[in-house]
Amino acid sequence: MSALAFRPLAAVILLSTTCHLTAQDTGPSAGDPGVPKDRESIVRLQAFLDRKFFGPGKVDGATGEFTYKAVVNYNVSTGHSNLYDWGPAREAAKRELTTAYAAVRVREKWLEYVNPKLPTDPALQESFKFMAYRSLAELVAERFHTDETFLAKVNPKVNLNAMKPGQLLKVPNVIPFCIEDVATHLNFKNDSTLSANSIVIDTVERQAAIWNSAGVLLAAFPITPGKPQFIPVGEWVVTTMVTTPNFRYDKQFLEEGSRGDKAYHIPPGPNNPVGVLWAGLSKSGIGLHGTSSPRTIGRSQSAGCVRFSNWDAMRLPQLIRPGSRVIVR
Repeated sequence: MSALAFRPLAAVILLSTTCHLTAQDTGPSAGDPGVPKDRESIVRLQAFLDRKFFGPGKVDGATGEFTYKAVVNYNVSTGHSNLYDWGPAREAAKRELTTAYAAVRVREKWLEYVNPKLPTDPALQESFKFMAYRSLAELVAERFHTDETFLAKVNPKVNLNAMKPGQLLKVPNVIPFCIEDVATHLNFKNDSTLSANSIVIDTVERQAAIWNSAGVLLAAFPITPGKPQFIPVGEWVVTTMVTTPNFRYDKQFLEEGSRGDKAYHIPPGPNNPVGVLWAGLSKSGIGLHGTSSPRTIGRSQSAGCVRFSNWDAMRLPQLIRPGSRVIVR
């Protein structure tokens, strides 16, 4: 294993919270015999890691960068001596998940969260009450932690653009993200246990790791970090945490970091730019939040905040709360 290989966040943090990574590691070496080759085995592994809160990013049947990092972090959490060994996670996935996929039917209720007429212009979005999904396919993809491309690949005989309630679909066997279960404007309070947990944002590896006060790794998720001039290296604190946030779209603030005079107030919903959860930090205007574009997580740059997929963002209240430390490095 190269000296420049990915070093799991928790392992690095226990040594130093300012440890510098000299290069970004983007995945396993070609020809690694431990890496699963067939799509079904990969999907099962990704679904397993996702269920264990070691996010592989979108489930897509590919052994890319974030699946690799999820395996490494899983090994840290379970105390496996060889952090880069895929074997323990693969065997555990086989034991715990009998199938890589699940069969689901599109439900009538899901249509309540779809609006194909939702505009992309913030000036027009301001007049809407809810930033819905633009299609059933988008809803199903996010619900099962994947994207529409992979959904189409595993359902080759289904026209995703013409789906109706009752349509049977093959989806990754993850714990679904159910938009209908997201409470409206729920404020999460300090918690004696969860507020003592910390989250480290690694802007080089594009990972967020949550660990407890004893140094035990609890979870790790891929992220899209903000620009360094907006969220610099340092330590902050979570001050607020709320579901279904509104968003003040201020082009000047997003581009320059200073509040502008002209802004649009974007309503809540899964297609809100900050997704379905906002965790504000002690640095004004900056937070951890969801996204309207889960396929871009780890593959682009946020304006100033730290972006998670909506399905991972909604796990944060189970791990951290107001009062938790946020270490950016």
